[in-house]
Amino acid sequence: MTIRLRCGVTADLLLLNDLGNKLLGLLGKVAQQPGIIEPEDMPRALAMLNALSDEVSSAMVDERESVPFVEEPVSLRKRAWPLIKMIEEAQAAGKPIVWGV
Repeated sequence: MTIRLRCGVTADLLLLNDLGNKLLGLLGKVAQQPGIIEPEDMPRALAMLNALSDEVSSAMVDERESVPFVEEPVSLRKRAWPLIKMIEEAQAAGKPIVWGV
């Protein structure tokens, strides 16, 4: 399943459930319920996402071993990059980001 994030100034962003749960969970949000990131909450959200480590967790290394064509695992910070860009654009336009609606 996927989580579709929408904002009036960007294209929709689709996140797989595992990644969406991790990223939105870091922001104190629940991916399985309708939610919103208000413009006034975006500086805090960006700070949290930009503070993610570039290190790859052992869980991601295990994923790599089960998928033979993957050259190297991708850190959570790199996986968060599209969401970071969406938040930056939404913040500049003063628009919220919503999902589940």
